[in-house]
Amino acid sequence: MKVATLAKLAGGRQVPLLLSLSRRLVTPAYRASFLAAASGNGVLRRLAVRPCDLDTLAAALGVREDRHVLRAWLEIGVRLGELKFDDGCYQLRGRAAKALGKARNDSVAAALEEVARFHLPVLLDAPAMARGGRRLTLRDQDGEVIARSTRVVQPFVEEAVGLAVPRTRPCRLLEIGCGSGVYVRHAASLNPRLTALAIDLQDDVAAAATVNMAGWGLADRVDVRRADVRDLDTEPVFDLVTMHNNIYYFPEGERVKVLEKVRSLLAPGGRLLLTTPCRGGGVGMEVLDLWFECADFGGPLPHAADLAAQLESAGFTGVRERRLIPGEQFRAFTGTNRDPNHRTDAEELIA
Repeated sequence: MKVATLAKLAGGRQVPLLLSLSRRLVTPAYRASFLAAASGNGVLRRLAVRPCDLDTLAAALGVREDRHVLRAWLEIGVRLGELKFDDGCYQLRGRAAKALGKARNDSVAAALEEVARFHLPVLLDAPAMARGGRRLTLRDQDGEVIARSTRVVQPFVEEAVGLAVPRTRPCRLLEIGCGSGVYVRHAASLNPRLTALAIDLQDDVAAAATVNMAGWGLADRVDVRRADVRDLDTEPVFDLVTMHNNIYYFPEGERVKVLEKVRSLLAPGGRLLLTTPCRGGGVGMEVLDLWFECADFGGPLPHAADLAAQLESAGFTGVRERRLIPGEQFRAFTGTNRDPNHRTDAEELIA
């Protein structure tokens, strides 16, 4: 390198800045993207079982012609320290790769994939979308990935479900936006007399939930359908309706009407349990809010006080809300479809 070039580098600030950003921002972004792809394509899970050579991985991924591309991609994983290549085979090396390769961490792996595939692109594209008027659609999501990633909050949602499901008497449950069906399964495990209708907007999600119910031995107790609750035509027979992580799939101005529809499906005295992230949470929730601001369906995450007011406007009584995750704006809301044959305490006093 020439002395003049060295002098320019020493006098400028661009190269030190680039090196600093690369270390602090760029390389972690590469690592997250590689891990998300390796997890989403099953590579980490396969390598967690045993080391594999290129031919084995290519066959597993359905790669026939462009094995050089697969090799180059795997070598990036080696360079990042998440994989190693030894004796002709690729193996897991990095702590993150090993953790994400374990089946018990599937929801975390899916959450990372959601960030890489949906959150990062909307951060990049939001200004152009705002300028050009383009909007995201439901097809821009992967329903299966979303269903898996939301299981990160599963223990907290299951706690709320446990407080809402009766233990002994028969219970007819409607779950709106059932995802993988894990919360219906949990409810069914709490009450052997519970039966359910589980619906989801997306065909592939409903199909996967149907398979899950059969695998869990619940096909005779749970009916899974692809349906939009706004078009659901059924009698008001449900004792409990649950909605988890999906109120923002409905436009903000339509939520009272949607909640009125939900209440119309409840039997007198039936209850609604709704869990959702709310505005004011961590940056991940704010990026989720941005995604829905950029979509041609749904709307922003709700403010907790606004959602409680919407439930009351829809005719629910005894509306309550509570924080499910300490320090986070992830909350549970409950309300009751008043039984006209049951008088409140105030009405009893007046009588």
